[in-house]
Amino acid sequence: MKIAFYGAAHEVTGSCTIIFANNKTIMVDCGMEQGPDTYENCNLPVLPSQIDYILLTHAHIDHSGKIPAMTANGFKGHIYSTVATENLCKIMLLDSAHIQESEARWRNRKAKRSGDDIYTPLYTADDVTKTMKQFVGCDYDKEYSLCEDIKIKFIDAGHLLGSSSISIEIEEFGQKETIVFSGDLGNTKRPLIRDPRQPEKADYVVIESTYGNRLHPERPDYVSQLTQIIQQTFDRGGNVVIPSFAIGRTQELLYLIRIIKEQNLVSGHKNFPVYVDSPLAVEATEIYSSDLYDYFDEETLDLLEKGINPIKFPGLTLSVTSDDSVRINLDKTPKIIISASGMCEAGRIRHHLKHNLWRKESTVLFVGYQAVGTLGRIITEGATKIKLFGEEIQVNAQIEQLEGISGHADRDMLVNWLNGFTHKPKTVFVNHGSDTVCDEFAEHITDKLSLFATAPYNGAEYDLISGACLKKGNSSRIIKHHTSSGSVRESSAFKRLQTACRQLQSVVEQYRECANKDIAKFADQIISLCDKWKR
Repeated sequence: MKIAFYGAAHEVTGSCTIIFANNKTIMVDCGMEQGPDTYENCNLPVLPSQIDYILLTHAHIDHSGKIPAMTANGFKGHIYSTVATENLCKIMLLDSAHIQESEARWRNRKAKRSGDDIYTPLYTADDVTKTMKQFVGCDYDKEYSLCEDIKIKFIDAGHLLGSSSISIEIEEFGQKETIVFSGDLGNTKRPLIRDPRQPEKADYVVIESTYGNRLHPERPDYVSQLTQIIQQTFDRGGNVVIPSFAIGRTQELLYLIRIIKEQNLVSGHKNFPVYVDSPLAVEATEIYSSDLYDYFDEETLDLLEKGINPIKFPGLTLSVTSDDSVRINLDKTPKIIISASGMCEAGRIRHHLKHNLWRKESTVLFVGYQAVGTLGRIITEGATKIKLFGEEIQVNAQIEQLEGISGHADRDMLVNWLNGFTHKPKTVFVNHGSDTVCDEFAEHITDKLSLFATAPYNGAEYDLISGACLKKGNSSRIIKHHTSSGSVRESSAFKRLQTACRQLQSVVEQYRECANKDIAKFADQIISLCDKWKR
């Protein structure tokens, strides 16, 4: 009985873990990596055709995104998930396939001109269709037998509709062990879905650590905060433009806006229009509006019993086609526009920013984390102008952030969940966190709960009977060399450039307490310099 880690090990995305027991190979999650690798990935120790089962914690692409590639390359087993996860995967994996195919067409147009090799997409829409036929939809808290002596159970993880922790009970050679995968554990008291539930027992736990070294701030009154932003913007005659992730966050916003409309909290703008302009978000909203009652919290169930749809209301328009999207900005009525992507890197949101960023009467409201280097991050950090579709756009709109909204449990929530088992696990494996965070959280678990905790590297393997580490995995960070082959003069020049960067950082620190106007001007000059020398 062994466990091996092949994804999200000292990294946040690309979750993939394999259990070997009773001559069966069980894969838990098979996610797509997003962003650069910190460590070199090890090759999977088995072929897709040798995998017997895939267990899926939830539908997010960093957990599910490579499953169709497994099917395309020979995996023929069943995929176990909750019913809601299966429904969300139908739209998310198909959307991912369309992106793969679109990129392949673009690359192959270039390859034809340059004479390069043809690019093959990771998988296609046909592969997704085949994959969906392999799903087995499961209920929460019900035991399922994969085969003799291997049983599984899905427990609500409170992260996304249908998200789950998975308990796997294995008996081999008279020895019984229970391994619990936390999946992505959710924040508490969120709209629509329930708080994370506690599994009863575990000998081994694999726990995520996305927020393993952070605590959420005190929860604000989202309805009051959002109402104020809408009221002030509409009174100026502007639009509230909200970049939002298509699944989860968009539906939470609709829940809040329904309350605002129901209680008539915005005055002078009766039945104001709200547009959801993202095909994927539209499909997800329909799934959230379906009869998946087992996944909603009590407040949502009370609304449904009264015949109230918690995320639909008068004035809501779900835009699907490109023509629908274009018409939104032709209408001058003050409105709310919710569109993807959440970090403004792609999608229809970029068109809405083009039409609204330059308008001082409009507001761009950010409701999620903005990664370093993304357009969303650049805007929230005070840029006075940006480029969209080759055109320079002034940032005159009000820029706001709805603080505190997060789909992940913070460090103390993770610890409390881990402390809720009926007896102490033998070992806690920490994954799904950035490089140093995994180690920090493992140490914190040991300090707080006196449990043995470790953060495995990619390719690490452990014996689940003895607890021994069989392979340490790859702990060597990827080092990127930017200098040309062995040029001493070039190396010297590069060191000089690094010195200049340190001097710049020192100057930047001096601006910490300066006026926002001066900070923004300085930032624009640095961004302009970066754009000029970017390679």
